[in-house]
Amino acid sequence: MLIPGWHPAIVHFPLALILIATPLLFAARLLRSERLSSSAATVGTWNLCLGAAAALLAVVTGLAGVLDLDVGDAARQAISLHLKWAIFTTLVLVLCAVWRGAGTAQRSRPSGPFLFVLLAASAALVMTGYRGAQNVYEFGVGVKPIAVRHLAPHGDDIEPKP
Repeated sequence: MLIPGWHPAIVHFPLALILIATPLLFAARLLRSERLSSSAATVGTWNLCLGAAAALLAVVTGLAGVLDLDVGDAARQAISLHLKWAIFTTLVLVLCAVWRGAGTAQRSRPSGPFLFVLLAASAALVMTGYRGAQNVYEFGVGVKPIAVRHLAPHGDDIEPKP
């Protein structure tokens, strides 16, 4: 299956896009210059919307990656926690993108409540990434070879290699 192999590459797009969108949208709120504020708001809005779309794709590739995963109970619990954070974070990011992208003009200054929710979503995204890194570096998910049965060239089963 091609999709599971893409998860490690795709997860970096929402991280980068959202963590750039957040300070840009804060700057759009705080800058006095209307021209600079408008530019920061536009770029921040685009980054937010693209980041939310990338987060959806990261969840899909992550789910595809765990379908055939054979790991122990501790790793399975860690993956489950990461997945819960990912789904929650993606939902909030998509809602923020709709709020910002469809709810207001992209050049307008973001509201205080919107920025509060976006900051919380950014913090949740960082925690989601941290949980994913734990899966890789603590449990070797996606790095350690997975026990699978291999077929010999003439069709006989071979026991998994340690």
